[in-house]
Amino acid sequence: MAAPTGPEPSPDCSICTRLHDFIAAWRVKEPGWHNAPVPTFLPAGGVASVQLLVVGLAPGLRGANRTGRPFTGDYAGDLLYNTLNEFGFSRGTFAARPDDGLELIDTAITNAVRCVPPENKPVGGEISNCRRFLTPTIAQFANLRAIVTLGTIAHQSTVRAFGQPVAKHPFSHGGQSDIGNVRIFSSYHCSRYNTNTGRLTTEMFKGVFGEVSSYLNGIAG
Repeated sequence: MAAPTGPEPSPDCSICTRLHDFIAAWRVKEPGWHNAPVPTFLPAGGVASVQLLVVGLAPGLRGANRTGRPFTGDYAGDLLYNTLNEFGFSRGTFAARPDDGLELIDTAITNAVRCVPPENKPVGGEISNCRRFLTPTIAQFANLRAIVTLGTIAHQSTVRAFGQPVAKHPFSHGGQSDIGNVRIFSSYHCSRYNTNTGRLTTEMFKGVFGEVSSYLNGIAG
């Protein structure tokens, strides 16, 4: 059987044995959780409206793996969605649950790895395997103009999804790099660890999205 190549893995994707088995164990422990690959969160306007894509690392165990929506249910989502709201990329009140009514505006959110990994650490083969979904996810957005990559792994996997060498588009917080007509903005991941240690401040994170907003408004103007 041919390997799936669409933008979303099947709910019981078994391409990565370790991740499949990890999720299967959590289905037994927490049958009410999502416990499956987490699909891309799309805006109300659908695929054609997407100008900005946010790429994270992977679902958190008690975050997106529990709720079924990227960055929903853990601290990283609080900072991300508050920032998206501030810059007009979403509307509504984020309440850390998928039925909170929050809507994205011309923005989509996905992860480089769609399944929750043990200890939040996917291995190289899992990252490579899941690029078969990241690549078509990016390709489906015909009007995409900007991507925010959260952390080194998300950044490198995104660059590789474009078929480009990582060395030509290195990761750095606040860095920008153009691939075709898409500009990639890189940021440290908005994890509790990064914010608690001071590696990433709220101001640093909002600064990246401020640059994105200015860039997109410049194109629109």
